[in-house]
Amino acid sequence: MQAHALPLARVAFRRAPVCTTRATLLRSSTTQCTPSHLLRRNFHASRRTFNQESNTNQKSYGERVKSAWRDTPIKWRPIPVGLGLAFIAFLQYQKILRREAEKDNDKSSQALIVGPWHVHIISELPLKTISRLWGAFNSITLPMWFREPGFKLYSWIFGCNLDEMRDPDLTHYKNLSEFFYRELKDDARPVDYDAALVSPSDGRVFHFGLVDGSRVEQIKGMSYSLDQFLGAQKASDTAEIIKATHSANIVDEEEFAEVNGISYSLDSLLGHDKQPTMEHKRQDSEGNVVHDDEADKKKRSLFCVIYLAPGDYHRFHSPTNWVAETRRHFSGELYSVSPWMVKQLQNLFVLNERVVLLGKWRHGFFSMVPVGATNVGSIILNFDKELHTNRREDRYKRGHGEVVYSGVSRLLNGQPLHVGEEMGGFKLGSTVVLVFEAPENFKFMIEPGQVVRMGQPLGQIEEL
Repeated sequence: MQAHALPLARVAFRRAPVCTTRATLLRSSTTQCTPSHLLRRNFHASRRTFNQESNTNQKSYGERVKSAWRDTPIKWRPIPVGLGLAFIAFLQYQKILRREAEKDNDKSSQALIVGPWHVHIISELPLKTISRLWGAFNSITLPMWFREPGFKLYSWIFGCNLDEMRDPDLTHYKNLSEFFYRELKDDARPVDYDAALVSPSDGRVFHFGLVDGSRVEQIKGMSYSLDQFLGAQKASDTAEIIKATHSANIVDEEEFAEVNGISYSLDSLLGHDKQPTMEHKRQDSEGNVVHDDEADKKKRSLFCVIYLAPGDYHRFHSPTNWVAETRRHFSGELYSVSPWMVKQLQNLFVLNERVVLLGKWRHGFFSMVPVGATNVGSIILNFDKELHTNRREDRYKRGHGEVVYSGVSRLLNGQPLHVGEEMGGFKLGSTVVLVFEAPENFKFMIEPGQVVRMGQPLGQIEEL
C-alpha cells in the first residue's frame, strides 16, 4: 500500500500549482508550493540586495562623504541675539584682562585706550586690515574714460585745487593712489625762508603750545606722554645704520653746518672719529655764540599739530634747516585722526602707527612725526627706502624699530634737511606733529583751526 501510494504522491507533487497569484496565497495558509521555486525566488531577491550593498561598499570613503554632503539637506537657523552678545562680551572681557596684565607689567611704555563706549567698539574693528584693503583698492588701474570725471568728482567733494597740479592731465593718473600723491607746480607753495619755522604740509592747525614737563596737550584737559610718543631718549644698541646713497659733498655739508650753527671737529671731517657727535652753536638775536648753560636756561619745549584732510596736498617737506639723526617706526594702530576722534580718544597719537624723526636744529632738539591714520596706505620717506609701514607681519610687533642716519654724513652725523625740501608723504590724509626746543623769544604766528599751506610761517624768533 505504501509502494502504491508513492507514485500518486509524486504525481500530485508534480501537478501542484505554483504560488504565483495573490488569490492562491490568500485561499489557504497551507498552499502547496514547489520548494525549489521558493528557494530560487528567495535566492534571487537576496542576491539583488547583496549586489546593491556590494556596489555601495565598493565606493571610496571620499565618494561616500561627497554623496552624504550632497544628499543631506542643510537647514540654516539664525544665531540667537543673546548668544552673539555673549560672545562679544566674552571678547571684550578677554581684552580687558590682557590690558590689565599689560598695565601691571609695563605701566610706563604702554598706552591704554581711554574713551567713551563707542571708542572701545571702534577699537575692536580690524582697522589695519581695512586700511590695507583700501590701499589695494586705490592701486587698481582705472579705465581711461573714468579717470577725468572720477577725479573731478573727488576734487569737488573734498575741495582739491586742480589748477596747482604739475601734470594737469587727469588721464595720466592711473589710480586713486597716484592722484592722492600728486605733485604741485614749483611756484604753488612759496616758502618763507625768513621764518624760523614753516608749515611742513598743507592742512589745518589743530593744536600748538608749550610742552608741560613730559606731557603734550592733545586737547584741553587731555594729554599724552612725550616719552611714549617719541620713545626712549637713549638710542638702541641694535639700531641699524643707514649709509649714504650718494657721494657726500664735503663743501656743501661744511657750509650747511656753518650756516645752521653746527660745529664739527677735524677728526669727524677726515673720518677718524669713531663716534662722531654733533654740537650746536647757540646764538642770540645778534648772532653771538651763547654758552650751553646759559642757552639751556632760556629754551623751551614746544609742539605743533597739523591735520591733513583727504583733499589736501599729501606730501610733507622740511619745516626748517635741521639734521635728522634717528628714525623710529612704531607699528601701532590706525585710528582716525579726525578732529572728532582726537577729542574722543585719549593717547590717540601714541596708539597710532607713526614714524618718529629725531634730530637737532640751531636751537637744540628737533623732531618731526608723521602719524598714520585709518585708510592711510603707507608713510613714505624719500631718503629712507628701508621704511615700510602698515605691514601684516608687524601686527603683533611690540615696541619700535630704529635706524640711525650717521652713515649718511659723517660730518653732520645724520641726514641734512633744508627748509622746504620734500621729505616724503602720505597715501591719504593724516597728521604731522612737531616737537622742538626754541628760545623764549620764539612766538607762534598761527591760530587754532587756521588753514595753512606748506611753506607758510608757523613761528618766528622775535628780537628782545
